[in-house]
Amino acid sequence: MEIIQHIEARRSIRAYTGQPVTEEQVRLLLEAAMSAPSAHDTRPWAFVVVCDPEQRRRLAETHRWSAMAAKASVVFAVVGNPAMSEHWVEDCSAATENILLAATGLGLGGVWVGIYPVEAREETVRRTLKIPQGWRPLCLVPVGYPAEEKPPRTRYEEEKVHHEIWHKK
Repeated sequence: MEIIQHIEARRSIRAYTGQPVTEEQVRLLLEAAMSAPSAHDTRPWAFVVVCDPEQRRRLAETHRWSAMAAKASVVFAVVGNPAMSEHWVEDCSAATENILLAATGLGLGGVWVGIYPVEAREETVRRTLKIPQGWRPLCLVPVGYPAEEKPPRTRYEEEKVHHEIWHKK
């Protein structure tokens, strides 16, 4: 698949078949995450891989948009350390997008569930996964085999593109 077609095929998938994701696939997704760019190569990230159904159910209760975590085969908690880098949010975001793109390439689906910067959500995830102080949960990424189909798409908007300087449109 051409890279642009692959990127356009990545869609937020919130329904899963229940077919398990393999350990090899989990490893590939983590390798993709850790291939992300990182300011000053600090790599201020860590990942909690959650396969246990009860733990996934607890994560699903984090907020009203996290319910799909209960039905996913695996949930990745993407966690960053602000003491390691002032760019932890950007670095962890790049790692998250790599997980989502790699999942698409493996025939899986996933969705970005925002946790940061809402302190109550961060505390729920930190407590559930026993994340140590100093580390902040950026997001959850439920992943599984898609039980829904969404066509590829572009979201290109010409009016949001400016050349050389900002132009009134």
